[in-house]
Amino acid sequence: MQVFKAAEVPIEWEEHYVGNEIDPRTQSFLTWESLESVRKNKVGLKGPMATPIGKGHRSLNLTLRKELNLYANVRPCYSLPGYKTRYDDVDLITIRENTEGEYSGLEHQVVRGVVESLKIITRQASLRVAEYAFHYAKSHGRDRVSAIHKANIMQKTDGLFLKCCREVAEKYPEIKYEEVVIDNCCMMLVKNPALFDVLVMPNLYGDIISDLCAGLIGGLGLTPRHMLCLCNCNIGEGGIALAEAVHGSAPDIAGKNLANPTALMLSAVTMLRHLELHDKADRIQNAILNTIAEGKYRTADLGGSSSTTDFTKAIIDHL
Repeated sequence: MQVFKAAEVPIEWEEHYVGNEIDPRTQSFLTWESLESVRKNKVGLKGPMATPIGKGHRSLNLTLRKELNLYANVRPCYSLPGYKTRYDDVDLITIRENTEGEYSGLEHQVVRGVVESLKIITRQASLRVAEYAFHYAKSHGRDRVSAIHKANIMQKTDGLFLKCCREVAEKYPEIKYEEVVIDNCCMMLVKNPALFDVLVMPNLYGDIISDLCAGLIGGLGLTPRHMLCLCNCNIGEGGIALAEAVHGSAPDIAGKNLANPTALMLSAVTMLRHLELHDKADRIQNAILNTIAEGKYRTADLGGSSSTTDFTKAIIDHL
């Protein structure tokens, strides 16, 4: 918010906080009012929210995805100038189907000692995320889309996903299309991430691969995420966009002025691009990258000793 104010970004903030009690209307800590705010405003910026493991209520993120139908999880992953990692040429996009698969939330105990989890893959969800991936590639000057799968084992579920990807690929002859098995994809990414451009995949694979890609450029603290819901699958028409950082919450350092805000601010930049405020987005992104490249102010996870406040002030000074 301080950076936006300094950059004179023409937006008004409407703040909502996750509560400490479960809202019976959502069966989650996320309130109905928060959901309605996103529905009304069509755009939002979400901070990391933790869900206690093994408790009897819905995940906060799962609630958001289900209630707002946030079907495409888009994670740009690119090398940051001035911050040295093992790879210098990473520039890829992971697009993850965000509403079904193993994360459908359909689990039950069959008998004592045996539980069953259902993986759901539907033609509708697979087609719309594939359509978004190819549209994204075309509109952003990307020339290749890779469908990531395990159809050699899960022939019905991942087989349907691939069938839908092939169907959409036929409508985009200018985009090269390939299919890569998930385990081979992991190996190829670690050996040479430049082999990929845009990757589209079912839910669980996307969760794993996108975190792997974040590791290629220095960690989750540097990686933004953009979750999209484009109503009626009309790309760019009247949809909801919810931007958030990839990394989870860090309660051990909460309130200590130690956190790295880079991922959340880059997510805010993504939000501004969705709002077509490209000049403001470029200005803030350049300030972030220049601050990191300068090396004078870096938080502990980037090898420095600066506080969140110091790092933020340095970004504002670079605007």
